[in-house]
Amino acid sequence: MRDFYEVLGVSKNASDQEIKTAYRKQALKWHPDRNKTSEAEERFKEINKAYEVLSDPRKRSSYDELGPEAFSRSGAASSSQGPFSYTYTNFGGQGSPFEGINFEGFSDPFEIFEQFFGVRSPFSSSRSRSRRSVFQVVLDFDEAVRGAEKQTVIKGESKKIRIPAGVDDGTRIRFSDFDVLVKVNPHPYFKRDGQDIYLEKEISYPLAVLGGSVEVPTIHGKVRLKIRPGTQVGTTVRLRGEGIPYPNSSRKGDQYVIYRINIPERVSSKVRRILEELKTEA
Repeated sequence: MRDFYEVLGVSKNASDQEIKTAYRKQALKWHPDRNKTSEAEERFKEINKAYEVLSDPRKRSSYDELGPEAFSRSGAASSSQGPFSYTYTNFGGQGSPFEGINFEGFSDPFEIFEQFFGVRSPFSSSRSRSRRSVFQVVLDFDEAVRGAEKQTVIKGESKKIRIPAGVDDGTRIRFSDFDVLVKVNPHPYFKRDGQDIYLEKEISYPLAVLGGSVEVPTIHGKVRLKIRPGTQVGTTVRLRGEGIPYPNSSRKGDQYVIYRINIPERVSSKVRRILEELKTEA
């Protein structure tokens, strides 16, 4: 059996972070769904086993004292009841090299790489590939903004589930023994980008030139905005805190109002004369 430090390509005094970084690099390089060489499967298993030991302070200490043979599958320490039995590490958990990345419930590296590359690994066992059930719930735009309770059928049983305010299309919510994938219907005039909202507001040409005020909708109600004289097409106004709440947070996004100017195709002779005078002044 190769030395675990050699497998990951690090020195024996490597820091935890160096081990994490090396593991991630090696795992991505040798995963059989990406690497089609004949040795990829064994190298990938070897890399995972090395990281399983070296990422755990207790196992690493024992490894440094006893060497790799103590952790071989044929050795006493590799018994399924032993303290050093091998299991795949949780890629997304605390201390993992993939910490901070949401793998949505996957803990087996074969499942994680399936999510990365969209291919089922032929090397994963049926037991390790047990999947959480995923159900879809469809929300109106306002339900996604404000949150909702939805009555749905989960595994043949009628259940009431609570959807937090601020979820977006494609949000995946974990419950005790199943996941819910959210689909949000579009709004007729609000456009969403994360927790921010964009609204195109058409104003008249005289209002753009002379200034005034205009009423615009927000998800919280209507507000009146001041139009400055000489407002140009595409002028954008930011309304702080008038956007969508972040799930399970008091923070909110912003709303952006983008002005479009309605220029009439035909004008009366009186208006034409005024515009001609305006053109000479400009």
